Amino acid sequence: MDYKAFIRAHRVTGADITVSAVPMDEKRATSFGVMLIDGQGKITNFGEKPKGDALRKFKCDTTVLGLDAKRAQEMPYIASMGIYVFKKDVMEKLLQKDFPEANDFGSEIIIGATEKGYHVQAYLFDGYWEDIGTIESFYNANLNLATANPNFTFYDKNAPIYTQSRFLPPSKLVDCSITASIVGDGCLIKKATISGSVIGLRSIVLEGCTIENSLLLGADYFETYVECSALPGCTPIGIGAGTTIRRAIVDKNARIGMDCKIINAAGVLEANHEEAFYIIKDSIGSRFPALTGGVHAAPDASPLQ
Repeated sequence: MDYKAFIRAHRVTGADITVSAVPMDEKRATSFGVMLIDGQGKITNFGEKPKGDALRKFKCDTTVLGLDAKRAQEMPYIASMGIYVFKKDVMEKLLQKDFPEANDFGSEIIIGATEKGYHVQAYLFDGYWEDIGTIESFYNANLNLATANPNFTFYDKNAPIYTQSRFLPPSKLVDCSITASIVGDGCLIKKATISGSVIGLRSIVLEGCTIENSLLLGADYFETYVECSALPGCTPIGIGAGTTIRRAIVDKNARIGMDCKIINAAGVLEANHEEAFYIIKDSIGSRFPALTGGVHAAPDASPLQ
């Protein structure tokens, strides 16, 4: 978002508060806080993840905010992005006098200001925006970065994004096949096949592994065979030889053993097995480390098989 345009609109309307909003269709609107506006774009009501008839009460004419007629018909709802512009004196009054005990802008200050009659205006942002508060949206937003034409790019010359400098060695790829993927610094990948995936910092992926449409969050440190010698199979933090991972998220500092299959073969949509250090949400497997610093999944105990 270009904040200059956002602030300019706030000043032009003379609003006390301006709330950035994205247009939504009915399916997506049920997952967000939605707003109702009048003919001038002033917010008159809020709803938190309404469904059915309760949601349809929040249909509004989004052409008022600048959406074209065709898109306005497809997207008759607006959801708050959680980005606000305040008049300074209004913010001081709201925080110090009206709601001194409040802890949250969205659910308390913004809604309370609307109820008290402050001028709270909506500002439409019709660009790429993703709320990564769910496993599915977090997964999709990350893997989209690895596609040929991502919705958001790190390589925009007008607004480049630089990662934090960690002074890690370059990644080493030995006899690998890697397509449509991103590989972070300090990785060692040996004789593996990786496609449509994001491989995080310090990831170790050993011989014969297949990683498809997955997100590996990497590790905070390198572990040697000597350090993990007490574990069965002695696999350092990373992905053991011969393992297959499909459509999954592997958390930082996780240890996946040799010849495991994390593939959700049964197509399970939802499952929670925290005792085995994994969950399935929206059919996406999420593997996380044990509190002792790693997960060892033996070939005969592959929980996501």
